[in-house]
Amino acid sequence: MNATAPARTAELHQRRIRLARQPVAAGQARGQVRDALRSWQVPVDPDVAILLTSDVVTNAILHGAGPSVTVAIRCSRGQLRVDVYDSARSLPVPAETPDEDGAGPELVLVARLADDWGVFRTPAGRGVYFTLTFNG
Repeated sequence: MNATAPARTAELHQRRIRLARQPVAAGQARGQVRDALRSWQVPVDPDVAILLTSDVVTNAILHGAGPSVTVAIRCSRGQLRVDVYDSARSLPVPAETPDEDGAGPELVLVARLADDWGVFRTPAGRGVYFTLTFNG
């Protein structure tokens, strides 16, 4: 009999990481998401999750405020959610297409590839999140 173990994706998993608001934070956040996807066996496209994480963290580095960004990774109720917090008071406004050089405007990739995304104010600044629904 060939039986496979059921996926553990119904469980709640979460991880929160504070990173210095420096260019290296995007790479560190990508590594954290990659590790979470593997260890939690999350059935989403890892390339998309890592790309969107990079987009949101890079936005916080370039347009955020404060010495750090916080990345919260959560897996529950059939979806992966990544939140990125910084101390900026202004909320990002995404545009429809990138600039001629392919850079910006902010969050174009998130708007196109995430199943859901948004921005919100926090007592300390703002948060930007995206979700990806589980495959299958």
